[in-house]
Amino acid sequence: MSDLPLAEITLRKYETPNNLGRRELAKKICLSFGLLQPGDSRDVIADILMVLIDAKEKKEAIDTEEIKKRVIDSRRAASCEEKGVADSNIRRQLRRLKDLMLVESTGNNYRITEFESLEKLFEEKIERFLIPSIVSRVREYLKAVDGNASNK
Repeated sequence: MSDLPLAEITLRKYETPNNLGRRELAKKICLSFGLLQPGDSRDVIADILMVLIDAKEKKEAIDTEEIKKRVIDSRRAASCEEKGVADSNIRRQLRRLKDLMLVESTGNNYRITEFESLEKLFEEKIERFLIPSIVSRVREYLKAVDGNASNK
């Protein structure tokens, strides 16, 4: 038996999203999903998500080079340091978004899954699929420990 999780998710609740700019909204989404830690300055994943959201509006699937270019442009426009834009990190962050089923790859291109709304993806992929399967497994462990405790 391995200690590697089969699935995992972190969910955080923040204040109501009033008067936030697009980049701050993307950052709060990443924080809410545990893709960023509170106070983390390495927030390139928020830029990647924002770039993919923008591409979704145009029904574009884009490759990692184009994602990197747009992320750099986005970070420059926001007066952010160009940290985290190495090819390997862009691919790693895309994999994290894929693991949450928010992003998919078609060939060498990436897009928001099926160009769907993030709200619908959250509902279908996370609320209805991922969370129930995790909760079910946690319940199995709880029942097992309760059973073991009563057998002592």
